[in-house]
Amino acid sequence: MAPRSVEKDGLLARSSYDADAASLPSTPTSPTSNDDVASAGRPSEELASHDRELLDEEEERERLLTGAQSRSVRQGIQALFARAGPGGAGNDASARERTGSRREKRSARRKEARRKRRGGEEGELMYEMEEGGRRSESEASSERDQHRLGTVMAAKKTRRSRIIRLLLHGSILVLFLILVYLGAVLSKSRKQSYASVFESQTLRSNGSSLFAPTTILISLDGFRADFLARDLTPTLNAFIRAGVSPPYMLPSFPSVTFPNHYTLATGLYPEAHGIVGNSFWDEELAAEFYYTNKSHSMQPHWWADGEPVWVTAENAGVPAAIHMWPGSEAHIAGVEPAHLDRYNGSEVLSRKVDRIMQFLDLPGPDQPGASRTAPRPQLIAAYVPDVDSDGHKYGPNSTEIRTTIANADNMLADVFQGLEARNLTDVVNVVVVSDHGMATTDVSRLLQFEDLLDGDEEAKKVSHIDGWPLYGLRLHEEANLRPMYEALKRKAADDPAFDVYLRDEDMPERYHFSNNERIAPLWIVPKTGWAIVTRDEFDVEEGRRAGAVYHPRGLHGYDHEHPLMRAIFIARGPAFPHTPGSRLDVFQNTQVYNIICDSLGIAPHPNNGTLRLPLRPVGTHFDDAAPPVEIPHDPVVSAGPPSVIPLPPKPEEAPPVVATTPLVNPIRPGATAAAAGTTAAQPSQAEASKAGQEAQETVPAPTQTGSSVSGEPPGGPGAVSSSDQGHDDFAADDDEDDSSSSSDEEEGEEGEEEDEEEEEEEEEPSGWQELWQWVHDKVEAMKDWAHGMNGSNGDGSG
Repeated sequence: MAPRSVEKDGLLARSSYDADAASLPSTPTSPTSNDDVASAGRPSEELASHDRELLDEEEERERLLTGAQSRSVRQGIQALFARAGPGGAGNDASARERTGSRREKRSARRKEARRKRRGGEEGELMYEMEEGGRRSESEASSERDQHRLGTVMAAKKTRRSRIIRLLLHGSILVLFLILVYLGAVLSKSRKQSYASVFESQTLRSNGSSLFAPTTILISLDGFRADFLARDLTPTLNAFIRAGVSPPYMLPSFPSVTFPNHYTLATGLYPEAHGIVGNSFWDEELAAEFYYTNKSHSMQPHWWADGEPVWVTAENAGVPAAIHMWPGSEAHIAGVEPAHLDRYNGSEVLSRKVDRIMQFLDLPGPDQPGASRTAPRPQLIAAYVPDVDSDGHKYGPNSTEIRTTIANADNMLADVFQGLEARNLTDVVNVVVVSDHGMATTDVSRLLQFEDLLDGDEEAKKVSHIDGWPLYGLRLHEEANLRPMYEALKRKAADDPAFDVYLRDEDMPERYHFSNNERIAPLWIVPKTGWAIVTRDEFDVEEGRRAGAVYHPRGLHGYDHEHPLMRAIFIARGPAFPHTPGSRLDVFQNTQVYNIICDSLGIAPHPNNGTLRLPLRPVGTHFDDAAPPVEIPHDPVVSAGPPSVIPLPPKPEEAPPVVATTPLVNPIRPGATAAAAGTTAAQPSQAEASKAGQEAQETVPAPTQTGSSVSGEPPGGPGAVSSSDQGHDDFAADDDEDDSSSSSDEEEGEEGEEEDEEEEEEEEEPSGWQELWQWVHDKVEAMKDWAHGMNGSNGDGSG
């Protein structure tokens, strides 16, 4: 007896526990498709689905038969009326093709429906068999197929990624080339506009070439207005007589180099153009601007709030040449001048003259060989730092500064001679300016920063100090700002050597120094001639006790309206068709930008200036209404900590003196070029020297001293010497060493006799206070003189 099949007849058979199992016998009687379906032992749902498919197929056959009969009837009717020819056969073939196409579509739809109704692996397998075979013959074959498929997909992804990268890089390259092309087109357009602008302007000829409006702007850094009255500047004084100028020009506050040079170039106050000091902190950028460090000052973002005149000119198609002007290396607004000379502090003055002449000697647009990329400039701006540099080093009243002033004047003489040689005197405009003046420093006029803040602990609350010699304070904690301000304000009320301001509260409006976040919130502003120092820089108490000399010997940065801070403005040329020697009202340096733009025939960018060409003189420097020029003096030690320098006893007889503040007119009708800028009442340098030697006999000089307390002596600027180097203007030619005391005494006696002869012509002191000041000035002059001769501690009494 054969064993019973567990699969089909046993208790484990599906029919014994599955109510939906097939009820038909599983033993096949014939190899029909229906038995195959039944033998699969599938559920009743699938059987019902199979039955529906069979019924659908039967209905489809009936429709096809019915449709075929109908078509045959129609074709017979059409044949009766159809034309004989190839068209009939073609219609029959077309109909058969359409019928076959419909059958294939229906068959495909039925197969897809069956595949969807049959879930699982078995249905997928059956579908693939109907389509022509299994996907793979074994599991290994399936894995190979999957691996091959993955390889193909990975290759496609790699190829797609490579294509994307190539497209991206190509796009970047194309964009870069487009930008380069646009830059070249714009540059070419600007360079080409040089010629078009040149042709549109009023041209002047020097006999060999045509010149469009051309202006030379020269800045003499640190050249104080009253330097013109020292009998050292025949060229500048002759320039005043031939041109137009005010008695002096006011700088902007603070009166330091970088803010004022950018004001000259933009016409904006420092609070507007953003260069608010030679050094300052920017909270937004979290960075410090420091003028001597190009990595912290020559980036465009520092200068972006102003448009300098060279950018205005280049944008208007007027080529510019900029020689070392502060800020010109910062690539402002992405516009470069046609010619740019970077700063070189060691360049000699003759080289500057040569450079200016080289610019003028370039061929013009109307001449062969003219360059479209480096054309002859119409704006030439040159910076001369020498007077400022030596003013800091030696002081504005030293013998050395006299030489420097004379050298700067000689440089201008060479410029004017070069213009004359090229027949350009009446073709080219020349404007000479300065940025500020200079005051003498002294160890007796120093303020210890830590003492102002009540000790080192209070000073530690300060996070950053802006500026110098004035101090802008930023604090770690804003809550400490008001208490520190009030404490400093109380001290300032008892010590007139400095003022204290809050930027947002009581900063003087005339300073125009509050509307910019780069301006520190709290400021200590010393009076002119005073300076603030930290203890690690200079210990004031120890320096006074030792009689140390404080450096720098000259400073600026104070109240811009103080006489010692006054600057100059002198202009001449076809843009200034005024009576020679015309006198203007005093104006501030914010007006210079408009004047330069108008002289070039270009529209200025919005700025704080109001003056426009033509200027309107109020008279000449020769007429009786011309005001005399005041000769300012450095402040005396009258406030703050007392000086350690002993004062001389009161003399029994008042020595002859001139007025402590003589008033002079530097321009006199009929004066020669060499004598222009002097006064009839001003005594000669020989007289000043002898008067000082007379005072030296009365008061012995101390051992080691600082610089002159009073500044320029009444006998005339330059009588104070800090070295043994003499000057041609002095009458004495002796060696000025310790072995010449007898010669000094003889010269002192001769000077005393000459003073007695001229005593009636000189002004007598108005009182003991004025006399005391005069004696004090003479003593300080002799102390510097003695210090210069000895070079070390010793008796300077001669």
